[in-house]
Amino acid sequence: MQTLKGAFARVKAPFGVLALGGAGAVLLLFADPNKPGNLLPKCPVNWLTGLNCPACGATRMVHALLHGDVVGAFHFNAVLLALGVPLAVWLFARWTRDRWNGERRSVPKPVGVAVLVVAAVWGVGRNLAGV
Repeated sequence: MQTLKGAFARVKAPFGVLALGGAGAVLLLFADPNKPGNLLPKCPVNWLTGLNCPACGATRMVHALLHGDVVGAFHFNAVLLALGVPLAVWLFARWTRDRWNGERRSVPKPVGVAVLVVAAVWGVGRNLAGV
């Protein structure tokens, strides 16, 4: 039988990732990515090519969400907000549960393929449509 202490030791990694995400959220509460001259990194794909990658706008989206602006967040990256956020929550919960139970499972192949297809279609579509 697993001990509670052992289970808590196994979920150190997920909670470490959660802590880093929380630190990033605190940074985004105070640093506005919409203002010129901020210290936040720019998208390297956009900087090098002028094209929007599938994740372009993610920093501004999270900033808007943290300030309660769901419509603004949707404007910055609709697909990432509608699909990526729920997927990230599900994957994090699954990872944490699996670690707690001492299991190691990979992401199901259909999920990985779907993410790649959606990212490719969104990446091409948003540049063709100018979104």
